[in-house]
Amino acid sequence: MAKTPPTEPPPPIEPGPLGPTTRGKRIDSIDTLRGIAVMGIFMMNIPTFALSEAAFFNPPVAGGFEGLDYLTWLVSHVLFELKMMAIFSMLFGAGVALMAERLAESGRGAGVHYRRMGWLLLIGMAHAYLIWIGDILVGYALIGMLVYPLRRLPAIWLMIIACALLPVAMVLGGLQQALFEMLRASDDPQMMETWDDVGTMFYPTETSLEEERQGALGGFFHRVSAHAEDAMFMQTYVFAIFMLWRVGGLMLLGMALHKWGVFKAERSARFYLGMLLIGGVLGGGIVGTGVALNHRNGFDPVAYFGVMGWFNYVGSIGVALAWVALVMLLCKGGVLGWLRHALASVGRMALTNYLMQSLIAAFIFYGWGLGYFGSLSRSEYVPIVLGVWAFQLVMSPLWLSRFRFGPMEWLWRSLTYWKLESIRK
Repeated sequence: MAKTPPTEPPPPIEPGPLGPTTRGKRIDSIDTLRGIAVMGIFMMNIPTFALSEAAFFNPPVAGGFEGLDYLTWLVSHVLFELKMMAIFSMLFGAGVALMAERLAESGRGAGVHYRRMGWLLLIGMAHAYLIWIGDILVGYALIGMLVYPLRRLPAIWLMIIACALLPVAMVLGGLQQALFEMLRASDDPQMMETWDDVGTMFYPTETSLEEERQGALGGFFHRVSAHAEDAMFMQTYVFAIFMLWRVGGLMLLGMALHKWGVFKAERSARFYLGMLLIGGVLGGGIVGTGVALNHRNGFDPVAYFGVMGWFNYVGSIGVALAWVALVMLLCKGGVLGWLRHALASVGRMALTNYLMQSLIAAFIFYGWGLGYFGSLSRSEYVPIVLGVWAFQLVMSPLWLSRFRFGPMEWLWRSLTYWKLESIRK
């Protein structure tokens, strides 16, 4: 392959799951999988816009937990919760490795990668503090910087390191649970006072729920001010005990799978069928066991935050790999071409679509928009999810029929290369 002169723009680059797109060589299977992930993750993000934050650890506390509301939670938990984030993380790791390969072909090096991650970090900070505290871009940018030096390791070593990193978050979660149990059981006044502060996160009172509601329904600047501390908590504490190990391990796993050709639909149909069955049955079984045990202990949020969360933590990786295998089989079989094209278009505009989802949800639920926070049950916000999915499946291919990049992908690419890219085809 001929090398591009250093004065020319670099060859087409396949980015991580939220990266800029080019009109050059694409890997359709990766774009399609990314599209599935960016749509699926909205199903898991919308409860944090619509309901109390405590509902994540204590599902019965808000949104309804019977009938259709329970079914909505169950389907979301089994198919989407942590699964879509796992796919994103693996694709991001694969994208880091793939971009490094193509940068090397163009005579460019680590500077471009770290500049990309730096701008992603700033975009994520704006997203977290101005729109939604659940942002993942900040963590992905920081971890993307950390894993980059490991990109040249053989796939087996990437897999070994990933398997060493992933359990760390489980251990830290178990230690947290032990600490919370100790605080909850203590009769020491100081420890009881600490538990009163911490326990509200798991067992919200009417007063704390109303305070959360007022924070969500206030004006834009009130909302930003009320949740700045929560955004900082996500970017420090949650990053250190969970995201660094979980996402970092999965990014390295994604690099290994990239080196083995898994994301390019290069493996045999038999390989993907086995991956689908093993990941789906084993991972789904572990997740289902966790659901049953959490029911038995009444969804105690302290345990759900610790040991009871281990089932979904582990099982979600298997289910995510089953999703990967299913998409690869569809791509290899060449079926549902119209749907794959639409999903691939969503994936090519993943950063734009991810931020768009946050803006739409914030407008619907927060006070500076329609103010529906706390007004809809779990089953009642499903039509919103389906509507956003339909819109993005239609809008993304239409946009890319006229333009080379999504709007945010164009901005990110232009900032990365310090050159105003042409956006029109």
